[in-house]
Amino acid sequence: MPRSSAVRFSHFLPSLLLLLAGLAAAYVKDLSVFFTSLFNVLPTLVLLLGGAYCAVYRRQRELFLMLTVYIAYFLLDTQTDFYRDNGKVREDAAVVFHLVCLLLPLLFGLFAAWQERTHLFQDMVARFAVLLAFGSVALGLEQSYPQALLLWLSEIRWPALHGAWMSLIQLSYPVFISAFLLLAWQYWRNPRPLHAAQLVGLLGVFWMLPKTFILPFTLNIMCSQVMLMIAAAVAHEAYQMAFRDELTGLPGRRALNERMQRLGRNYVLAMSDVDHFKKFNDTHGHDVGDQVLRLVASKLSKISGGGRAYRYGGEEFALVFAGKTLEECMPHLEVIRESIASYSIQLRNQENRPQDDQQGRQRRSGAGASAVSVTVSIGVAERVEQRTPEEVLKSADQALYSAKGAGRNCVMAFGQNRRGAVRMDAAAG
Repeated sequence: MPRSSAVRFSHFLPSLLLLLAGLAAAYVKDLSVFFTSLFNVLPTLVLLLGGAYCAVYRRQRELFLMLTVYIAYFLLDTQTDFYRDNGKVREDAAVVFHLVCLLLPLLFGLFAAWQERTHLFQDMVARFAVLLAFGSVALGLEQSYPQALLLWLSEIRWPALHGAWMSLIQLSYPVFISAFLLLAWQYWRNPRPLHAAQLVGLLGVFWMLPKTFILPFTLNIMCSQVMLMIAAAVAHEAYQMAFRDELTGLPGRRALNERMQRLGRNYVLAMSDVDHFKKFNDTHGHDVGDQVLRLVASKLSKISGGGRAYRYGGEEFALVFAGKTLEECMPHLEVIRESIASYSIQLRNQENRPQDDQQGRQRRSGAGASAVSVTVSIGVAERVEQRTPEEVLKSADQALYSAKGAGRNCVMAFGQNRRGAVRMDAAAG
């Protein structure tokens, strides 16, 4: 998966929008009867729909994250309902609230970092056992030693670190910080929409807890939004699995088919293929072959002139230029072809691979590193009257075969003869 700033921002965008929407809704003072009723049932509705969605995709980590948030919501909602109806809090409100402030970030961080690596049923039993163990111990202590537990939870253990702004028990802050650092490290190692949603969701929980008894429906709104973040991340990743190629990060074949159905009257399609890729793969190995495909994809993704690159399959890539003519696109295709041909790939002995990036940069151009390069052939076709996108793509594929026959490492338009192919002089020689 590419790790550019734009991709990272797209991971966070849905969750950030949900967080901002939740913050805005929580500060609305006068709510209509409709929204009041909606917020009362929204957390349960989100859990049922989002939980079913996670169950269909067998995403147990996300399911237990949502379940953890909902249990916290249920416990605190009972307290806030009593407070709104009677004008005072229940006798056990303080100890229940403090327990939630401590256990919610703890379990949220635990389940968020707990990856699914075992059999699904065993994984579900293990997660449920952890949730049951924490819940049973907390319930037993709350029922048997409420006052002693309250004193232990609310004790200020580090006076020098306690500030007047802290509205939660002191113990909850190191738990929140630890959970946040754990999830930030997880996202840094493996940037995914789900990991981004977990980070933003934890921030939403951290903001929500101090406002639980202050702002009406804050609890309902933010718990719903956090569960929606998780469900939206599952949908985002499902979309990526279906429409984005995992190796190169480019949109895949299915995304190309959908894009072709929305093209206008004028467009240009191009097909690109890595020259002698099978021979290169057999000589240098599949790992280097994957590196080559990622390189070519990275170059093609930067195509100018309004083009968009797609992974068609194997070593083939498709380029779409909407609203363009053949004459407008040919210079941009030639630039990207030459950019790939002039790029040198440094091959190093894997057994003597440097241990860090600094050593790698020092050795990149040193002895022991052999440089290789790859080229691509490109066939391009323009839409003419009474032609479908599938027919244009087929014509571009035929032009690609013509480019291969012309000596490779060139750009050839459909119907163009070999002498008209655009390519480097060195390749022609």
